[in-house]
Amino acid sequence: MQRPPRMPRRILVAEDQADIRDLLVMNLQQAGYAVHAVPDGGAALAAEAQQPSDLLVLDLMMPGLDGLEVCKGLRARERDTPILMLTAKSTELDRVLGLELGADDYLTKPFSMAELLARVKALLRRADVRETAAGASASERPLQHGALQIWPAKRSVAVRGAAVELTALEFDLLLHFAQHPGRVFSRAQLLDAVWGYSHDGYEHTVTTHINRLRNKLEKDPMRPEFVLTVRGAGYKFSELT
Repeated sequence: MQRPPRMPRRILVAEDQADIRDLLVMNLQQAGYAVHAVPDGGAALAAEAQQPSDLLVLDLMMPGLDGLEVCKGLRARERDTPILMLTAKSTELDRVLGLELGADDYLTKPFSMAELLARVKALLRRADVRETAAGASASERPLQHGALQIWPAKRSVAVRGAAVELTALEFDLLLHFAQHPGRVFSRAQLLDAVWGYSHDGYEHTVTTHINRLRNKLEKDPMRPEFVLTVRGAGYKFSELT
């Protein structure tokens, strides 16, 4: 029996600049996605409430509700839809704020459409992996590393018996480390393995996420016991048992 073709992935674009919005819609549609576009954050939340998307592309600075508020609103609804944030700002604070509120990735304007499409593809691929893992047996044994426990299928983490809330990307990064204890990864290698792309100039994204992991997992983030820095080489996960 022939399986029915898969429906195209639905992407919501929220961008107040009409020329950029139209360009995003055109390129995403040409890549085979079903695209719905809105000019502001309020319309984005309303559209998601009516028909959830597979991925959102949100501009940071929009009239009314900005991208950060939309991201915060969606995560408050316990929606883990991948979010790609677009920003004209390039400060570390803006990036960290977006990641803190649950954005999965970001691009700083101006950006190439080829880069945006690569990010979209990587985010959707990671979402597929998470969905497959979620359907695995809930009776799995956790990965145990000292006081840290990781349940891959349930995507949950506990440290010293206390549950730890991680974003989807933080969990993916931690799991990648935990599955390769003692192996040293450069930031470029982590970008390729976890984020799904390798691009010069975005290695600081890895550093930001590792710092966030340490703040959530470690007793003393300045003296980590799980994710360790290897000077001049990158990072590795400890070989605790």
